[in-house]
Amino acid sequence: MARKTKQDAQVTRHHILDAAMNVFGRQGVSKTSLNDIAKEAGVTRGAIYWHFENKVDLFNAMLERLFCPLLLKSEQRQQLMEQDPLGFLRASTLEFLTRLREDSNFRKVFEIFWHKCEYIGEMARLRQKYLEEGENHIDIIEQAMTLAQEKGQLNPCLTPHQATIGFMAMVDGLAFNWTKNLDMFPLETYAAPLLDTYLRGMGTARPTPAPTLGAERRKPTPV
Repeated sequence: MARKTKQDAQVTRHHILDAAMNVFGRQGVSKTSLNDIAKEAGVTRGAIYWHFENKVDLFNAMLERLFCPLLLKSEQRQQLMEQDPLGFLRASTLEFLTRLREDSNFRKVFEIFWHKCEYIGEMARLRQKYLEEGENHIDIIEQAMTLAQEKGQLNPCLTPHQATIGFMAMVDGLAFNWTKNLDMFPLETYAAPLLDTYLRGMGTARPTPAPTLGAERRKPTPV
């Protein structure tokens, strides 16, 4: 019986997070109250406080349900990075952008984080936390760029860090601008050509299409 109660609590927790995501998406984070979320979820305000300390804690939990394909560890990914570092970056980036396009809940969370939240007070501190965690993402890209330079895939006029910053600017720019206005361009037909053009511009030939890694893709976490 206790196990069932724990499972029910998890269902309720995810239901509240789903409701928060929907309300944040419509109203923005600053204009959303816990009462708004409780009404959307069909629960009491007390039920929200049972699972979350406050709105910031709830917002943080919503973000923590995301995962970045590039940060997932696996033997296949490590082998791909060592054998073809730019192919690794290409495959992981396209996996991320494909999920951004196909998984509406995944996309909604990024839309809220990037476009519908004012980062002041506690929210500013939370944003700083995720910026610091993003350094792990940067480190992985720079590791791949360093390996690419060692294998002659990277133009010697670029340092791995320069290539990393340029790569991030291109990918983040695509994702940020597309989530701001989905009608600005079709991500499904723009992502791969733009990514390949950047890689060629670093002095490389078009990378051999790497595995999509679909075989090991996790089922989307309910958001």
